[in-house]
Amino acid sequence: MSSAGEKPIEPAFRLGPMRRLGLSGKLLLLTIPLVLIAEILIYVPSIANFRINRLNDRLAAANTAALVLDAAPLGMVPESLSRQILSSIGARAVAIKMGQQRRLLASADLPSQIDHDIDMRSMTVWSAIVDAFEVMLETGDQTMRIIGPAPGGAQFIEVVVDELPLRQAMYRFSSNLLWVSLGLAILSAGLVYLALHYLFVRPMRNLTANLVAFHENPESSARIIVPSQRADEIGVAERELSDMQRDLVSMLHQKSRLAALGLAVSKINHDLRNLLASSQLLSDQLASVPDPRVQRFAPKLMRSLERAIAFCQSTLSYGRAQEAAPDRKMILVEPVVNEVRESAGLATDASIGWVNAIERGLMIDADPDQLFRILLNLVRNAAQALEGQPQSDVAPQQIRITGRREGAVTILEVSDTGPGVPQRARDHLFEAFQGSSRPGGSGLGLAIAAELVRAHDGDIHLVEGTLGATFRISLPDRPVELHSIRNERARA
Repeated sequence: MSSAGEKPIEPAFRLGPMRRLGLSGKLLLLTIPLVLIAEILIYVPSIANFRINRLNDRLAAANTAALVLDAAPLGMVPESLSRQILSSIGARAVAIKMGQQRRLLASADLPSQIDHDIDMRSMTVWSAIVDAFEVMLETGDQTMRIIGPAPGGAQFIEVVVDELPLRQAMYRFSSNLLWVSLGLAILSAGLVYLALHYLFVRPMRNLTANLVAFHENPESSARIIVPSQRADEIGVAERELSDMQRDLVSMLHQKSRLAALGLAVSKINHDLRNLLASSQLLSDQLASVPDPRVQRFAPKLMRSLERAIAFCQSTLSYGRAQEAAPDRKMILVEPVVNEVRESAGLATDASIGWVNAIERGLMIDADPDQLFRILLNLVRNAAQALEGQPQSDVAPQQIRITGRREGAVTILEVSDTGPGVPQRARDHLFEAFQGSSRPGGSGLGLAIAAELVRAHDGDIHLVEGTLGATFRISLPDRPVELHSIRNERARA
């Protein structure tokens, strides 16, 4: 529920398409650069390999031409035939080296200088990639000399070719590869997108939509998600979400019924307390009647009325809002214990013994009012447990309060010599309306005491193996902040 004047928070699932980017959009934006990166990784070695193959083709053609030119007698190949052979292999000159002799087999229109020397015998992968991009970035018609292994007994063969045809061929190859890769990339990206969309995005979108719908009406069992039969993590999430929603719906239904019941009980208790207060005033007047029978039953009637009023008051107190945060300070324990004894009516009740074993000068870091309520609830429970118990010399009716300090923790114990706490009450000892061991009891005293102890970051529990019942309370001191210590030292 939002407070007045506040606008309800709109979930991100309801935002418009221009203000948000869903999983589908994110998936698409992620797929596109990944495919482009893959295409770049494919293109770089492909263009380098294309250039190497073209250079090797020129060497292979030059080797074939060299065999023809070398087989002819010296000077017997006409110049026109040499030009025709060089034109067919796309070269300007072919030379071969055998031993210490370097022989020019054929030449036509040799340039004044050679721009690039490419030795295919010592080319590496990295140099092939770098040279390929250098060729594509250059302009003009440079010439290059390709050196490679020669057939027969020759050491190597040289062929001089123009670079422009190679550059144009690399451009055509890049263009064809680009269009083919673009088509494959679009097809691959579409298939990957559709696969991921149907496998992951749609189930996650259904989960999100269900969460939003369930948030609008968490008490409706119709909003519970129907899990699929998937065996992966999404299937597990759907089944766990379904179980959690069922538990939450059941819990909310129970809480709603308890809230309605609590409201009705509070109204009844409020009116009943007023009626009991009037009855208590009448019983006080009965105490002054001299009739012996009246004198015998009047105290019992007054105690019953007081107990009923206390029950109504505790029920109303527990039904209020959450307890205020404790206003803690260092106080003496013994004055609070004495006040508890007087409020519980044990200072004038000789039938129940009282033992105060609080260490002299024991200090505790607690809220005085809340500490009083904690001890009063425990002492009243102990006194009620002793009521109706036969007197015994072996185990006299007695309530004992002890207190000591263990480092930064104060330990308080409230014990009695009553019948103890039965096992059926121990399972829900500090739960309201469930932890009482007396017929007609509400268990509110222990529930309120436990809530106040937890507000002090403390602990309360039933001590096992003792005569009667012993409840131990542990309240730690608040941690002292470092700057407070420094300030105290500076003032000292």
